[in-house]
Amino acid sequence: MSIEHFGVKIAVYPGSFDPVTNGHLDIIRRSAKVFDKLVVAVLNNSSKNPLFTVEERVELLRKVTSDVPNVEIDSFRDLLVNYMKKKNAHLIVRGLRAVSDFEYELQMASTNQKLDENIETFFMTSTPKYSYLSSSIVKEIARFHGPVVDLVPDVVDKAMRAKFVNAMS
Repeated sequence: MSIEHFGVKIAVYPGSFDPVTNGHLDIIRRSAKVFDKLVVAVLNNSSKNPLFTVEERVELLRKVTSDVPNVEIDSFRDLLVNYMKKKNAHLIVRGLRAVSDFEYELQMASTNQKLDENIETFFMTSTPKYSYLSSSIVKEIARFHGPVVDLVPDVVDKAMRAKFVNAMS
């Protein structure tokens, strides 16, 4: 199926975004230039132990993307393909940092297409300066009061510092 068959190009960029990093923000900004509308969808992943609640992650994403008019921030708890149907979207955006990401992302893309043959996944490679960056690394650095100011937007840095200060109280 060619991209012309999709009409308005609504893409969904799903993830846990715990926290949103500059790497995520780079993928969001670059994807927003490609698609008519980009829905950044925060997954409530029960297998992870999040630092931020889903509501906090949604709010942080809203703050850091407020200057990108065609980006919508949302959350979901369902299968991604079911969420895509609710949003009338057929395109998934996934960021690739390194070759090691590809195997997992290919498996997920194949599974999503098996569940709904109208869903396509677009892989966007990370900008080289963010190719090592992950939310897990950022949390680990911040947990031990290391500098994350160049790794996350300022509002996220402040929110993380507040979380870790409160955790120590």
